[in-house]
Amino acid sequence: MDQEKSPEGDILAALNAILAESINLGVPGLSAIISSSQGTLWQSCTGLVDVRAQVPVAKDHLFGIGSITKVFIAVVILQLVDEKKLNLQDAVADILAPQIYHNIDNAPEATVAGLLSHTAGVDSWEEDPTWIVEARGKNLVPEKVWEKTETLDFIRRPNPSGPRPGQWSYSNTNFTLLGLIVEKIVQGTAESEIRQRILEPLNMSQTYLEGFEKARPYTSPRRYHWDTAHFRSTAGICPEFTQLRESLVDATGSNLSVEWTAGSIVSSPSDLVKFAVALRDGNLLSPSSLKVMEDWRPAEVSMEMGHGLFRFQGPEGAGKWLGHFGDVLGFTGALFWKEDGDCAACVLANIGTMHAGSVPSSASDLVEKSAFLKLASDLAECKERTFS
Repeated sequence: MDQEKSPEGDILAALNAILAESINLGVPGLSAIISSSQGTLWQSCTGLVDVRAQVPVAKDHLFGIGSITKVFIAVVILQLVDEKKLNLQDAVADILAPQIYHNIDNAPEATVAGLLSHTAGVDSWEEDPTWIVEARGKNLVPEKVWEKTETLDFIRRPNPSGPRPGQWSYSNTNFTLLGLIVEKIVQGTAESEIRQRILEPLNMSQTYLEGFEKARPYTSPRRYHWDTAHFRSTAGICPEFTQLRESLVDATGSNLSVEWTAGSIVSSPSDLVKFAVALRDGNLLSPSSLKVMEDWRPAEVSMEMGHGLFRFQGPEGAGKWLGHFGDVLGFTGALFWKEDGDCAACVLANIGTMHAGSVPSSASDLVEKSAFLKLASDLAECKERTFS
């Protein structure tokens, strides 16, 4: 049967149409993949890595993955728990020096478990108005490489209306503290631990922490950000950025060091699905730690939170998926694998949405709002029938 006229052909056409629609809505470039234990089922690139030079996206282009980084540091933390070098109930004050966490509400008593599950009641530096202007807006120094604890200085103040311990409240600070805990325990760098424990064993040669490791020998796209009235009023535009069109600013020249273990990884879809499948299949964590990671509680609409991992109710009957979204200056991404099926999917884009409010599209929007995950699952089922 001609693939184009088969059910599989219809699925592939629908997947490509979803990517094309996102490009038509203004996303510069997209790179996507669907895989299973059998390998790559579908991979597609569309749009541009350089809008002005009209350079198309290719499979070897690398993108910032934002908060998908958090899953990596969660794995390292839980591996340390497996090795009995750390306990989930250990508190920040039991591990880190006071000068690191001083004057940060609820930080001293925050436990490792509370940090992983975003229930520690610790403010997120990403929501601090001054940080937004300094790190993503009009006062940004693009070439600056941030120190690992520098973001914490923005939240060293009382916040009576801030989150409370036990209350779910997403916070980048949690994963900055977890990165520092890793470094204290191993007496080395968090980026080296991620590399030795995850990247090298899985042969993830296209992945690194920007600002803290040497860039991989692959090409990074230009990084763009939605330029909305909300972004201008909240962050402002860095004078060194270029206005590409009315709704888009070119943020190339900036780096992700400010995010560190909360969001500085740069990678490719093909590398990320290797990680997803290995984590899903229990190749990175013990059964007990994987159970901890998947200890769900309510979070956002259609989302539950475990320890470093979300469970997402996909749209249009897609079922439940485990993984994480990512959004930083210049990039968005999504990495998810089906809870009850043999399917992993990743979409990355060179467009950021943070502090921009409502935007036409992004990699995260594509996964969260379209039939992409349902089609990914359908494709995996089609392929499984073919393989069997």
